Amino acid sequence: MVKKEFTFKGKTVAQLKAMSVNEFGQLIPSKERRHLKRGFTDAEKKFLKEIRAGANNIKTHCRDIIILPEMIGALMKVYNGKEFLPLTVTEEMLGHRLGEFALTRRPVRHGAAGIGATRGTAHQSVR
Repeated sequence: MVKKEFTFKGKTVAQLKAMSVNEFGQLIPSKERRHLKRGFTDAEKKFLKEIRAGANNIKTHCRDIIILPEMIGALMKVYNGKEFLPLTVTEEMLGHRLGEFALTRRPVRHGAAGIGATRGTAHQSVR
């Protein structure tokens, strides 16, 4: 079985990497396109400069930056409010934001009820 080549809106990864940011912006949804049209913040510019330099394990707080084709394959650490979570950018992440892949809340796992939590255990001694 032959693996199908990844395409994004009919463009291959090589074609996407050859595009400018504005050309890529025409392929993504309107909310992300408006974000790119407004330009990057100073922190996002610094982050992109490090990505273009080929640095790995870049720590960033820029959770709202749009994932661009030049970020594919980059290793980075995204802050989730408590720690930096490792992230490797893949082709399927294009057009999304970094923060979508570094969750800020953990799933709730409910355990067994404690003493006094139910009517049957309300009047037990706690020895």
